[in-house]
Amino acid sequence: MHIHFIQHEVFEAPGACLEWAKDRKHDITFSKVYENQPLPETADNIDILIVMGGPQDPGTTREECPHFDAHAEKALIQKAVEAGRAVVGICLGSQLIGEALGARFEHSPEKEIGVFPIRLTADGLKDEKLNHFGASLAVGHWHNDMPGLTPQSKVMATSAGCPRQIVAYSNLVYGFQCHMELTPEVVELLIAEELDFLENNTVHAYVQKPEEICKHNFSEMNEKLFQFLDKLAEEYRLTSSLFPDLEKTKK
Repeated sequence: MHIHFIQHEVFEAPGACLEWAKDRKHDITFSKVYENQPLPETADNIDILIVMGGPQDPGTTREECPHFDAHAEKALIQKAVEAGRAVVGICLGSQLIGEALGARFEHSPEKEIGVFPIRLTADGLKDEKLNHFGASLAVGHWHNDMPGLTPQSKVMATSAGCPRQIVAYSNLVYGFQCHMELTPEVVELLIAEELDFLENNTVHAYVQKPEEICKHNFSEMNEKLFQFLDKLAEEYRLTSSLFPDLEKTKK
């Protein structure tokens, strides 16, 4: 399978998502937009599109951040969804998916940085790609916003600080406001970017100190993510086999 990553900043690295793609020996390509690498013109050669996070939001303009083109990314997401590809958005990526499908992103009730539990909703517990998470799972967080909801979307997981942690927009399109891709190496990059804030925060209840974040073992969370991605890839394979014209466009 061909996995394409959109990465907005060096410190918002794909972490465990990239480990999964390499371990499964998938073909991997990148649009590292912070290096001004272009987006694909079409989704024809993509099986799973993974859109990473970033300090931007979907309303960030080219004037504010010259390397981030929200309109172009939303257009690619739309093409991928319309072509029946699997799409996963993380943090900013989840918000871009919602916007691409007509739902405006919103500010989360709480800023969350650190490791806090998410709880699956009734819909989440019924979802075979997610229910192995269990009723509650400690995961990474690094956000201030959350994705919008379309009439067809379902909230699959919430947290104490954010009511939209995982959103299913279809059986192949998922937005993760939380960061299950975090690894110790990625956490170090993120902490370095916000060290002053993390050390001096006295306002936000769901922002942990750097040492508290670093002591967490991310392996269980990563393994749960791997299982989700395996299940998503398998559902995509089954869906593609039902529509052989999809396979023709990727050859």
